[in-house]
Amino acid sequence: MPALAPAPVRQRVLVVDDDPDLRASLDDALTQAGFDVGMAGDGAQMFAALAAAPHHLVLLDLRLKDEHGLTLARGLRERFPALPIVMISGSSDEMDRVLLLELAADDFLVKPFSPRELLAHVRAVLRRTQPAAPPAAAAAGGRLHFGDWTLDLHERELRGPGGLPCPLTPAEFRLLEAFVGQPGRVWTRDQLLEHTRSLDTEVFDRSIDVLILRVRRKIEPNPKHPRYICTERGLGYVFAVPVTTGHERTA
Repeated sequence: MPALAPAPVRQRVLVVDDDPDLRASLDDALTQAGFDVGMAGDGAQMFAALAAAPHHLVLLDLRLKDEHGLTLARGLRERFPALPIVMISGSSDEMDRVLLLELAADDFLVKPFSPRELLAHVRAVLRRTQPAAPPAAAAAGGRLHFGDWTLDLHERELRGPGGLPCPLTPAEFRLLEAFVGQPGRVWTRDQLLEHTRSLDTEVFDRSIDVLILRVRRKIEPNPKHPRYICTERGLGYVFAVPVTTGHERTA
C-alpha cells in the first residue's frame, strides 16, 4: 500500500485585539477561509502565544486599550524579524500609513473592512513571504553576492560582513530580491509595487520610497549617497553594482 502524502500545513494567523466582538468576527472569517487562528487581547498574551506555537502572520490592532499597537509591532519586529505584521487602523490618513510601513508593518487594513478585503490582504502578505527564486540563483544554491553582502533566497536571509545576519521584513526582502535578481535594470515604482505588494493589495507610490529608505539604511555605507540602490531621476531605481552567484564574490 503506497504511503500517504503528508497533510498540508495550515497557515496560522494570530489576531491581537482587545475588542472581543472584533476578535470573534476576524476568527470566523479566517477560520472559514481555512486558516488556523490564535487569539490575544494584549501584548503579553501575544508574546505568550508566539512562544507557544509558530505563526505565519500577526494581525494587530493599532489602538489597544492600555498599549499602543505600534510599540508592540516594534517589539515583534525585534524578536521575530521575518514574521509578517498586518496592522488594523481606524485612520485612512496617508501619513499614518507611511509611518506604519516605515517603522514596523508589512501591510495595513483601515476600518471598516469586509471579510473579503481582510482575506485579500492576509493572502497577499503571505504570498510575498514565499517568493520563487530566480533560475540563476536557484542553480547557485539560491545565494547572490554583492559587495560584502550575501542574499540567500532559499533561507530568506541577508548576511553582511563577517557573515552576520541582517534582519529584513518580508517586504524588504522582496524589494532587495527584485533589485539583486536583476542588477542594472531600471525599476519604476509601479513595477516595484507589483513585485513587493501584490496587485490585490491597496498600495501607493510613497510606500516604495519608504521601503527603499529602510533597505538603504541597512545595507548602504552612506544611505544619503547610496552605492547599491540608486535613483534614476524621472524613471525609478536601479541596483548599480555587479551581482555574483554561488561562491564567487565581488567587491
